[in-house]
Amino acid sequence: MSSKVALIKGERGKEPVFRALDLIDFKAALNGYSSVLIKVNFINDKTWDSGATTDPIVVEAIIDKLKALPLKVSVVESDATMTNADKAFEKTGMKAMCERVGVEYINLRYVEDKIKIDIPNEETLGAITVPRIVKDSAIISAAKLKTHMATTVTLGMKNMFGLLPDKFKAKFHARGISKVVVDINTVIHPVLTVIDAFVAMEGRGPTDGTPVQMNLIIASKDVVAADSTGCRVMGIDPHDVSHIRRAHEKGLGNIDDIEILGEKIVDVSKNFKRAHI
Repeated sequence: MSSKVALIKGERGKEPVFRALDLIDFKAALNGYSSVLIKVNFINDKTWDSGATTDPIVVEAIIDKLKALPLKVSVVESDATMTNADKAFEKTGMKAMCERVGVEYINLRYVEDKIKIDIPNEETLGAITVPRIVKDSAIISAAKLKTHMATTVTLGMKNMFGLLPDKFKAKFHARGISKVVVDINTVIHPVLTVIDAFVAMEGRGPTDGTPVQMNLIIASKDVVAADSTGCRVMGIDPHDVSHIRRAHEKGLGNIDDIEILGEKIVDVSKNFKRAHI
């Protein structure tokens, strides 16, 4: 069965996010859950207009859409080698937004109650250890549209890497980061992916590239389809991105069988400069 992906063009604001979520029947993805974690991308503490981090207005729009549902909503990120999540939470404006709308922010590094999850048919990791709330909650990957020096792109799937609570994530990079991303998404699958492309990043992503104003929101219940669409918007063949191709091969989502709702890719795409080490 084909996957639906909303591709919405509009000025930065809540309305394009609302339209995208409505087109994909987002409520159906949340059935059976009592809590939701919105996973943002805080690779550093640069603001959204740098193209590096998730725009607070996108997250606020998601939160607004969830208010009518019986869900406990939290915004999450974890520390990493380059990431001080608490500092980023403050400097990006996400903290002020969360306080204003009454939603908790959680740095997953400091959550003590953890659970080990075995990974069947793994690429490289036999298991991962994550906070129990990650396993028990619906995950919304609130990603950013960016090229990436190690994985070609960083979108909804790559954003899930930040759910691992370890500060020093180099040990995972040593195992092959693309394989690790597939393993994580095998056992922790986002129920919704919302890719913030109001301002994206090309070139030396995920931190040192050039911002590109796209005025786009991409959303889907299928993270592979969302990421494949994000690739095509950037002029990149998703079959050439190993973690997306492998996730499709393992049945985690569709890379080609996609119904685009809203804009046509050809009308909004741009050939992004690729990241080269």
